[in-house]
Amino acid sequence: MFTPTRDQARQLFFDTWVKYQRQEMLMGIEQIVLEVILQHPEYHDMLENAEVYRDKDFLPEMGDTNPFLHMGMHVAIKEQLSINQPIGICDRYSSLLQQTEDEHETLHKIMECLAEMLWQSQRNKSAPDATVYFDCLDKQIVSK
Repeated sequence: MFTPTRDQARQLFFDTWVKYQRQEMLMGIEQIVLEVILQHPEYHDMLENAEVYRDKDFLPEMGDTNPFLHMGMHVAIKEQLSINQPIGICDRYSSLLQQTEDEHETLHKIMECLAEMLWQSQRNKSAPDATVYFDCLDKQIVSK
């Protein structure tokens, strides 16, 4: 499994954006990264200023949203959906998409649950638990 450092993950976004602008061929994960970048035009200026944003800390207590974390979670979800892993994520995605009728909104609902699972995993010092993930998603599917 590929577990990049913060710098490597950020560099992937910067490099993908540069390659796209130069109309260079994108390989593998870069294609998914580009899809996510294109869905987030609010981050394009940031991606053109790697020297400013490569090492920037985004502090939630200061009201900052970390664009790399946000886009990275989009990439993770797209990867999960591409292989239906954890098994059942595609069914839940389809159900949510049917409710929202908006792919981006659906991905954000899934992101909330992914974040909840990861937060609980960190808090409990345990492996991520797909049950937590799916319980959260199932609640979102039922409540509309």
